Amino acid sequence: MSPQRILFIGGTGIISSASVSHALDLGHDVTVLNRGTTGIRPLPDGARSIVADIRDPEATRAALDAAGEDFDVVADFLSFTPDQVQSGIDLFEGRVGQYVFISSASAYQTPPSRLPVTESTPLRNPHWQYSRDKIACEDLLVSAYRERGFPVTIVRPSHTYDATSVPTLGGWTDIARMRAGKPVVVHGDGSSLWTITHTRDFAVGFVGLLGHPAAVGDAFHITGDHAPTWDQIYRWLGAAAGVDPELVHVASDTIAAVHPAWGDGLLGDKAHSMVFDNSKVKGLVPEFRTTVTFDKGAHEILAWYDANPDRQIVDAAADAAFKRVLALPRS
Repeated sequence: MSPQRILFIGGTGIISSASVSHALDLGHDVTVLNRGTTGIRPLPDGARSIVADIRDPEATRAALDAAGEDFDVVADFLSFTPDQVQSGIDLFEGRVGQYVFISSASAYQTPPSRLPVTESTPLRNPHWQYSRDKIACEDLLVSAYRERGFPVTIVRPSHTYDATSVPTLGGWTDIARMRAGKPVVVHGDGSSLWTITHTRDFAVGFVGLLGHPAAVGDAFHITGDHAPTWDQIYRWLGAAAGVDPELVHVASDTIAAVHPAWGDGLLGDKAHSMVFDNSKVKGLVPEFRTTVTFDKGAHEILAWYDANPDRQIVDAAADAAFKRVLALPRS
């Protein structure tokens, strides 16, 4: 595929940063639009920067006009509600060949009536407002495509991580508890299957869709094929941390009742087995596959945190919630 002029809106987050790097590696012309405030994942050499707040459409339009560039592809990682998507349509309709909206695999029917999940699985999540907003965003974009030919591609990631992100309820707090010899809470019975995808693998599938004419007007999930149990995820983290963790299984409803901040993401996503059929994206991007399984990814995470102890921040509220959960009577 010929080099594309790509604008990433966001570009420095867990999901997007590896895609920026991979796009550059493939020879694409890459520009990133964001507020220019992040330091965890700095822009790689070769990426141009436009500093603007996408939530301010007029300022964004002015910054784009000042840059004096047109783009073949706009990849929007920062729209979460229909009004934000409408702003993107207003900004880019008629001036871009492909607008890629990053939705979420949590938009699929939850819990799913059958596995594996495919792109034809219904979109319905009664448990999580975040997911319902993403569905509403998709509805708006599909209407724009059907009515006016707005060149949208919808991408639905599932749980994507990098070295900076511990993918468990408590994040680093869980690792700290493991190393302190304290029990760690795992939702449910620990046996549900959870698809977890390294951001470098996601990037291969994602960038492969950019500028691909067959991707316009369609939707794809990009999730990888690696679906360990939650117990395996916690135990691999423990092994990377140098300990054999004590895992305590607690019903998801109970955890959500004790600490409501975890409730929506738990009951609306992580509490259910999620396994995906990725044949659709592989049909357009045959090089997409899982190269980093979580037993390897866990070691990347621990190496990143151990390289700088200042990153090892225990969340006092999460730790207190675990103590309350563990104090409850268990059968």
